[in-house]
Parts: sequence; structure tokens; C-alpha cells
Amino acid sequence: MNKIDTSGMSCPQPVLMTKKALEKDPNGLDIIVDNNTARENVERFLNHSGYNPSIEEDGEVFIIKARK
Repeated sequence: MNKIDTSGMSCPQPVLMTKKALEKDPNGLDIIVDNNTARENVERFLNHSGYNPSIEEDGEVFIIKARK
């Protein structure tokens, strides 16, 4: 499973990186974000793109698992 780390980035960068990674491999992706705004925006993008995101909190970051 591919993984991208968008820690330290402000929106829309995490969403754009997620979109680009899923264009290369639409089977799924783990996205690391470090703020609530990025978490909400990436989750919204995934929902609108047909994915079923699940979110785990790991210390100060969120790991969003994008699966179809």
C-alpha cells in the first residue's frame, strides 16, 4: 500500500497530493496529515471520489486510509 506524508503542509496541498497519488494507483493509499483542516478536506475529497476513508489518530498525526 502506498503512503504519503503531508505533515507540515497547508491546504490545498494535502488534497492535491492525495489526488495525484490516487491517479497513479487508485487501489488505495495511506495519507498522513497533522492538522484537522487537512484531515477534514482529505476525508471530504475521498468521500466524493468514491473511497471509504477510515481515520486513525497516532500521536500528533492522523493516518487516513483510503480504500474502495
